[in-house]
Amino acid sequence: MLNLNSTIDIDYKQFLRWWTRELDFLVPAKLKQWVTDQQGYLIVSPNGNQLTLTYRYNEQSELLATVDRNETGLVQFKTLREKDERLTKVQVILKLPSQYAIQKELSLPYVAKENLLQVVSYELDRYTPFQPEQVYFSVKLLNANKELGQIRVMLILTTRAILDGLFDDCITMGLSPQLAYYDDPILDLNQIDDSYNLLPVPLRQKTPKITRIINSTLIIITCLLLVAVVATPIWLESQTIDALQLKTNALEKDAKKVKALQKDIDATIDETRQLLAEKSAAPAMLEMLNTLSSVINDDTWLSYVQYSDGHLQIQGESPTASTLIAVLEASELFAHVRFASPVIQDAINKLERFQISVDVTLTGAH
Repeated sequence: MLNLNSTIDIDYKQFLRWWTRELDFLVPAKLKQWVTDQQGYLIVSPNGNQLTLTYRYNEQSELLATVDRNETGLVQFKTLREKDERLTKVQVILKLPSQYAIQKELSLPYVAKENLLQVVSYELDRYTPFQPEQVYFSVKLLNANKELGQIRVMLILTTRAILDGLFDDCITMGLSPQLAYYDDPILDLNQIDDSYNLLPVPLRQKTPKITRIINSTLIIITCLLLVAVVATPIWLESQTIDALQLKTNALEKDAKKVKALQKDIDATIDETRQLLAEKSAAPAMLEMLNTLSSVINDDTWLSYVQYSDGHLQIQGESPTASTLIAVLEASELFAHVRFASPVIQDAINKLERFQISVDVTLTGAH
């Protein structure tokens, strides 16, 4: 089960070495050839009184020759070097077979992780039959478990006599080794770093300062280009989003104005419809009065006319008020004609006072 409380221990140096190799892979081969004249590796491995020379480039290995470790071998190598221009542009690496070196796995306390070489040097005579001054050694960290308080390391060593003799042979042939490692079948040459180098610092070939500066500059430029490749699309996308946001804000303002205008228009339309409805709900007063004037005889007088909510009330005097009911109902504008109060005859002029209620219909209005 995954323990989320475990501490993540990152080896920053190893990460930087891996990152440098990855960046080196991205640099075009022609550009690397322009920066440095080293192309491939010349692997020198001792085999008794002879040296095996192997050329390796782009994961391809080629056995060049096996020369003696004497003057005859020196002549053989010079002849080979004159014929093969590749040998003037190689990085020289010393490979020690198992009979020339020792490899041993150790378990140490976690606190020793920061000073591995120093800790192993103090205890070297306990782990091996040698004293520190008799050997060249290197320590490679395999894994570390902080919770258990233990680390596993690989100790690789060879005697000084063996490595110094091999180094002197290379110098005699005009070669300057930069790396010495133990021959491990599962070891990838590209994964070897300074922590696994048996060759002491004073004996290593020094990289020219100008080359280091150019390489560092190329790495920095490559990093900047990678950052630009990642950041540029994001920046452009951000600029596009900002531009779209500005357009959206402007459109939202216009939309709000349009909505406000639409709201005013809808309110005006509603008021107009309401007015039209009210107008359509009642007949024209002039038409109603004309109808009353036309159907009522000249001997009948109206003293009061009131219209409200489709109902018309009239009051007045007539010689025969009862005839008004039939006269008004005969009109298409009026319906449900009825007396609102009893008819009373005036004692002086002998006319009948009446009060009539009438429903006004819209079907009769023109």
